[in-house]
Amino acid sequence: MMARSARRRDRIELRATPEEKRLLSQAAAYQRLDVTGFIMRAALPAAREAVEQAERIVLTERDTARVLELLENPPEPSPALLAAGRRRRTSP
Repeated sequence: MMARSARRRDRIELRATPEEKRLLSQAAAYQRLDVTGFIMRAALPAAREAVEQAERIVLTERDTARVLELLENPPEPSPALLAAGRRRRTSP
C-alpha cells in the first residue's frame, strides 16, 4: 500500500461509457474505496507484472550453459573491442 506521505499529484485521464463509470463507482463503493483507489488497486499489480515479464530474461537450458561457459572462459577480446577500449580511454 502507498505510504500516506506520498501524495498523488499526477493525473491520468480515463474515458469510460456511462455504464462502465457506474460499474466502477458501484464496485468501489462496495469495497469502501473511491474510484481512483479501486482502479489503482486493480491496475498497479497488473502493471508491475507486465513490467516484470517484459524485463525478465528467460534462458533455455542450452543458453544458460553457454552463458556460464562464457563467464568462466571468456573469449579473447577482438581487435575492434580493443580499439574501442583505447578510444574510450582517450575521449574526454
